[in-house]
Amino acid sequence: MKIFIIAVAVLLLIVVVLQSFTFMTTNKTEEQKYTVVRQYTDFQIRFYPIATIATINSTAKTYKELSGPGFRKLAGYIFGGNENSSKIAMTTPVHMDINEAVSSMSFVMPSGYEESTLPKPNDPNVLIKKTEPEYVAALRFGGFASDKELRLYSEKLQALLEEKGIATKGHYRFLGYNPPYQLIGRRNEIIVAVDWKEK
Repeated sequence: MKIFIIAVAVLLLIVVVLQSFTFMTTNKTEEQKYTVVRQYTDFQIRFYPIATIATINSTAKTYKELSGPGFRKLAGYIFGGNENSSKIAMTTPVHMDINEAVSSMSFVMPSGYEESTLPKPNDPNVLIKKTEPEYVAALRFGGFASDKELRLYSEKLQALLEEKGIATKGHYRFLGYNPPYQLIGRRNEIIVAVDWKEK
């Protein structure tokens, strides 16, 4: 019994150390730049400038269907699946637009790259392009994302925006900031483009 307790304690210590290391590493990952232009109690209005992204389109209709295959294709590109076999640093967040027409997943490229300086993907399904500058509303939540959570927080953000009389444009999208093996300090967000005029 004593050996079992010691073994469990050692395992717990290993998990805590690994999670602490993961948390610190994630905090050092480059995050996509944005400016908070208005802070409400439960959400923010942000301005996102132009960014360069690697993206894949998909017929997936759910988070579960898109997250695994989409991540593998994009990770393949940044981990060397390109014409130069170059390694490109991971950034946060991962963008997901899940809808009934064409869903997509995107990785934001590090700020040191331009569209013209990124290596060509080996996989023709990986597209390199620039985003349009936009204002979005953003609502943060913790834990692990799921289709249920995405619906719940999209509906919550929609209700908050309707209450404030803020008009939206396009789909509600998901931003994920953490690797799947990170158990603590997880950050997820629902965003949607809004019709916003600077005051």
